[in-house]
Amino acid sequence: MSGAEGGVVDGVPPVRAGFDPVLRGEVPRLVRDDGRALSLDHARWLARADGDDEWLLRRCRGPVIDLGCGPGRLTAALHTRGVPALGVDSSPVARDLCRRRGVAMVCADLFGGLPSEGTWRHVLLADGNIGIGGDPTRLLTRSAALVHPSGSVLVEVDPDPAVCWTGTVRLHGAADVGSLPWAVVGAEGLRPAAAAAGLREVGRSRVSPGGRAFVELIRPLEGGDPVRGSD
Repeated sequence: MSGAEGGVVDGVPPVRAGFDPVLRGEVPRLVRDDGRALSLDHARWLARADGDDEWLLRRCRGPVIDLGCGPGRLTAALHTRGVPALGVDSSPVARDLCRRRGVAMVCADLFGGLPSEGTWRHVLLADGNIGIGGDPTRLLTRSAALVHPSGSVLVEVDPDPAVCWTGTVRLHGAADVGSLPWAVVGAEGLRPAAAAAGLREVGRSRVSPGGRAFVELIRPLEGGDPVRGSD
């Protein structure tokens, strides 16, 4: 892993993002183009990693890149466990929040050049970040390019496994931000996108008491891969 021990990593230019109002706590929900609302848990993002995050955290056994890291709670939690981790977020607000937390991050477009591509042991896509860009196949393809061939992509999915929606969302209450491409997918809905990205599921969580669900994806190996279970 390349980068700083804490704070913003130099060498990657920052970009501006439409999600700044979300990270400032000004937007309670996203509204899909079909009228359905997606609640946002701003308080949880600002808090420390909690029990629902444990499924993700305990699978991180080597350098981690956390895509859409926001305020950096998962990156910070990994650092306290001695796991090298780097956050990535395009929001200047996320950059400032990570800086206050002492979290190493780059303020950049995750589809642009990033440090140590192809060497990360794990990629994290938590807190609905599989929706970024509105194209899960493209996002998982990007994640597969970032991770080491023996590594994994850890994804938070919708608790309804059958969900597979793509479209645009608007930030409720943020009049100065236009529509943004987004996606919502469950574990089964994610399978075609994962396959198109050259990945397969090897582990799936049960829906947590907090109503969250996760999957782990890897590149297939010759002879098949052991399924790691749904704990």
